Amino acid sequence: MAEACPCGSGRAYAACCGPLHAGAPAADAEALMRSRYSAYARGDAGYLLRSWHPATRPARLDLDDGARPVWLGLKVLGHDPAGPDAAEVEFVARYRIGGGSAVRMRERSRFVREDGRWYYLDAIG
Repeated sequence: MAEACPCGSGRAYAACCGPLHAGAPAADAEALMRSRYSAYARGDAGYLLRSWHPATRPARLDLDDGARPVWLGLKVLGHDPAGPDAAEVEFVARYRIGGGSAVRMRERSRFVREDGRWYYLDAIG
């Protein structure tokens, strides 16, 4: 049985976020955002850095620093293109750290496309 994609698309990981993690470009900002959620869920810091715009990307990203969250689910609330090379995606991601209560993280993220590839730029709320 195929492994379900963590992004909640209902598709198999190998047919959803897996190809993006392996280097394929995202079709749009929502696909990139979903693949970044999956990368957090899978602990793939390398992909997160590669898909982060160089203007705002941290020098390093240590996902093993402290207690690692268990990602519980993703719900996309909106995908708003702002032209051919910019978009915003609003989402709610749920996670839990250790035996604590589940946390809901709501964010509106900005994405830009350069040279045919989408990148996460920053969060605006």
